[in-house]
Amino acid sequence: MSAVMISRKARKWEKLPGKNTFCCDGRVMMARQKGVFYLTLFLIIGTCALFFGFECPYLAVHLSATIPVFAAVLFLFVMAMLLRTSFSDPGVLPRALPEEATFIEMEIEAANGNVPSGQRPPPRIRNVEINNQIVKLKYCYTCKIFRPPRASHCSICDNCVDRFDHHCPWVGNCVGKRNYRYFYLFTLSLSLLTIYIFTFDIVHVVMRSVDDGFLSALKETPGTVLEVLVCFFTLWSVVGLSGFHTYLISLNQTTNEDIKGSWSGKNRVQNPYSHKNIFKNCCEVLCGPTYPSVLDRRGLMHEDPPVSASSAAPSSSSLSFSNSSKPAPPTTKTTAPLIPNEHTPDDAKPGIGSPEDDLPPSSFILPLASPETDAEAPVAKDKNH
Repeated sequence: MSAVMISRKARKWEKLPGKNTFCCDGRVMMARQKGVFYLTLFLIIGTCALFFGFECPYLAVHLSATIPVFAAVLFLFVMAMLLRTSFSDPGVLPRALPEEATFIEMEIEAANGNVPSGQRPPPRIRNVEINNQIVKLKYCYTCKIFRPPRASHCSICDNCVDRFDHHCPWVGNCVGKRNYRYFYLFTLSLSLLTIYIFTFDIVHVVMRSVDDGFLSALKETPGTVLEVLVCFFTLWSVVGLSGFHTYLISLNQTTNEDIKGSWSGKNRVQNPYSHKNIFKNCCEVLCGPTYPSVLDRRGLMHEDPPVSASSAAPSSSSLSFSNSSKPAPPTTKTTAPLIPNEHTPDDAKPGIGSPEDDLPPSSFILPLASPETDAEAPVAKDKNH
């Protein structure tokens, strides 16, 4: 008699592909390489602890009691933004289901036709029109999806990230659509905290040197020298990083796009996401809506138990019953369109009765462009030429 096997309920984060680690039952999502993140915590907490231990008692008595209070508020804000950036989903896109991946592969082969042996097949690219400009959507061979605009595949986390900016080892996570504003606020507040501590370190040494001399002041505050060195070497990199991202936000551009030169202006290619206004670009990036995660990390899923040998051979009655009543194929609920306020060019839209009418519903399958459209350069050209 075969034993009864009960399926176990598991969280979806336990089966998610990629190279991420999860803590607190899937609530915390980070990259696997977290050594530099721990170094960031050590530098920030250690430097602030030395400042509160050596400088703040003297400055609160001889200058103002608001100096340690403001430093504490700034320190708490820096830590909140760091943890919010490091522990959140940056905007990871789910991979295609096996049925969807198979359908997309068949669709691509049908569109490309028969490629002669020895020749490289054409690139897997689809074109969409955004603000009267053609933008390429590249196919990800790992996730089996056509990546949305501004998305890219992170080789460290092995996931496609929406509005991918870069992978930051200092925060131990990717920086993307869902945590970019917190990353920017972290760099900006850390710059202010570094300048604040560095300035009052110098003030503390100068005030003590007036009464006791420079060497005596250093002996009385041994942590000041270490604080000054850490702040001095950190100041240039952090302030420079904050200024660079301020420049990118004013243009509504990502670090990945800036490095690749996607919108460098060559061949009349311009940034279709920029509003041509610094204030509007900053408002969109920093004050826009907070997008929900599409991973459903903490959702429940059933794990089928392994089938034993005794239960693998069903009886004839069970076979006749299973043949008479076949289960209905699973259906997938359609979701909101992937690219709001965007549309595909007219020559790329499928006609009535086209094979794309049988396309399985998925939020990451976009309409297929014709081979003539794929061969065109991704540049908005005048129709008269």
